[in-house]
Amino acid sequence: MGIIGGLNLIQIKHMRIVQFFICCCLQLCIVQINAQTTAIKPLKIAVFAPVYLDAAFNNSNYKLGNNNLPKNILPGLEFYNGVMLAVDSLNAEGIHAELFFYDTKNNSETISQILQKPELVGVSLIIASFNNRAEIKPLADFARINKIALISETYPNDGGISENPYFVLINATLRTHCEALYKFIQKNYATNNIVYTKKKGALEDMIQSFYTEMGKKTPAIPLKLKTVEIADSIIASELFKSLDSNRNNLIICGSLNEMFGNSLVKILSENKKYNVTVVGMPTWDTYKELLKPDYKGIEIIYSSPYNFGRTDNTSISITNKYKNRFSSRPSDQVFKGFEATYHFTKLLIKHQAAFINNLSDKSFKVFNDFDIQPIRFKRENTTADYLENKKIYFVKRLAGQIKTVN
Repeated sequence: MGIIGGLNLIQIKHMRIVQFFICCCLQLCIVQINAQTTAIKPLKIAVFAPVYLDAAFNNSNYKLGNNNLPKNILPGLEFYNGVMLAVDSLNAEGIHAELFFYDTKNNSETISQILQKPELVGVSLIIASFNNRAEIKPLADFARINKIALISETYPNDGGISENPYFVLINATLRTHCEALYKFIQKNYATNNIVYTKKKGALEDMIQSFYTEMGKKTPAIPLKLKTVEIADSIIASELFKSLDSNRNNLIICGSLNEMFGNSLVKILSENKKYNVTVVGMPTWDTYKELLKPDYKGIEIIYSSPYNFGRTDNTSISITNKYKNRFSSRPSDQVFKGFEATYHFTKLLIKHQAAFINNLSDKSFKVFNDFDIQPIRFKRENTTADYLENKKIYFVKRLAGQIKTVN
């Protein structure tokens, strides 16, 4: 059970666990560890992530072949592996708690059915990695009714949740990203020739409305944006006629469409006449196309709620442990799973009943600074609709180098 380490104080009950090796195999285990007899009642923490075990296993037999590990399994599995690395660290510190892990893609039980399990009575913290908007509400409702903080680490974001001060978004909403990008451009690129590009679409109109709204309410001089609506094929002439060859051009991509974003960067990188900086969306962190050597000459900036520098001692330790255990480099999902489990468990132990009011406490910072604020759709509301991390980092890619700028 190499993936479990020494689970002496953090126990995993009634759950199925996968230990995978990228190059060769995937194993399924069922683990049940009885709680130790103690006078201290342990904290209970529940973790939910999409691991798709039923799609990969027939009972205990892996059915997808030795060389086949579907991409949809990896994010949730890597998040889980990060959680387990945090379990090892917490065990080493003598933390007394119980952790329950649940696969949100379990074919035999819905999330609502899982939430009826007796072991979830008295849970003090829920950590979730979502990949489906419909899965958010059952967990969020459970958290609200039982007054338990639900830490949502991944996109999708709010899931239409309202009047729930126990629902905590670590991955900020698109509005928050756009507002932060607007202020960042104001501070660093206000004198550039700024061109806002978009395609037709309701989502694109919504993104543009965020920028328009910021221009109206900013106390500083609003940005002078030239808006260019481009067809899906991105006709070069439509874009280039708005550029200025005598100064730097800041091109804002106002779409989450991956093909649109990739095509925009490609067409700009092919024309050396103009100096350009491209500002993208938070989803650009996963765009593999942007890593092409052909794009090294163009400055690309996008926003992210996460800053995994990977050069600090904790990152190096996680990377080395992960390589030794799985013969692979850890993805951002591993770091997210580790940080969420370690950081918020430590805060929970420190603040107990006052935990929800101290989510921005930096006492146990792992990688990221969190600025978690109440969000109210109506100013007169006394109850927050949800809590959101407002800390946004800005990532710059240039000449093959990636660095975080603030």
